[in-house]
Amino acid sequence: MPEPVASRSLRLGVAGPVGTGKSSLIAMVCRELSGTLRLGVVTNDIYTDEDARFLRSAGVLDPERIRAVETGACPHTAIRDDITANLLAVEDLEADFAPLDVVLVESGGDNLTATFSPALVDAQVFVLDVAGGGDVARKGGPGIARADLLVLNKTDLAPHVGVDVARMIADAGEARGGRPVVALSRTDRASVEQLTGWLLATLAEFRAGRHEAQDPGPMAPHSHAHSHDDPHAHSHAGGTTHRHAAHEPHDPLVPSHPTS
Repeated sequence: MPEPVASRSLRLGVAGPVGTGKSSLIAMVCRELSGTLRLGVVTNDIYTDEDARFLRSAGVLDPERIRAVETGACPHTAIRDDITANLLAVEDLEADFAPLDVVLVESGGDNLTATFSPALVDAQVFVLDVAGGGDVARKGGPGIARADLLVLNKTDLAPHVGVDVARMIADAGEARGGRPVVALSRTDRASVEQLTGWLLATLAEFRAGRHEAQDPGPMAPHSHAHSHDDPHAHSHAGGTTHRHAAHEPHDPLVPSHPTS
């Protein structure tokens, strides 16, 4: 029979757009908790191992506990679509340094749709930063809305970029429907402890067998229930409704929706 999930490390994904401070957040977690937890890190970059080298040079862990994956493709591909390279890196870490308490898996910088496969991580953190704009949290997306934790990072920069942190927190809370949000600054001890406290509580739930990995999914639940009053209106989960413009005739050789 397979071993219980709690017999291995908690695998924690950290995702978010480029420059939001994912590597610095992981370095902070390692500094704060490496004295009490056995940690490992797997980083993702497209063509380099720069994030791994940053963490090794910061001296936050034994360098051998920090492994790099070069995805060679869009970052979300290696954390959601084909997780083989990351899963092997995590399993190698767990085998080489058994037993580990937590393995942090850092995604390469991606957009607001980036989420981890629940086959790779047990819980996931999505990171935004205030320098990206105070309106980002209310733009939504699966990472913002449904990751286990949303971190609004670098709040100490808010006065310099004209962001109302309280408003951003409120927008994030509304977008997440009550799921936890941490407004983080490395200069604010209380926020650092809030982050590490969340991680320790999640680890305790995982060890007790009470934590179940959730799939934030590539998009929100979506249905097209046309009404008699407005055949172009439809609703999404959460009760919001909007309408599409009526379809115009188009050249059959031209897609009716943009492709990526």
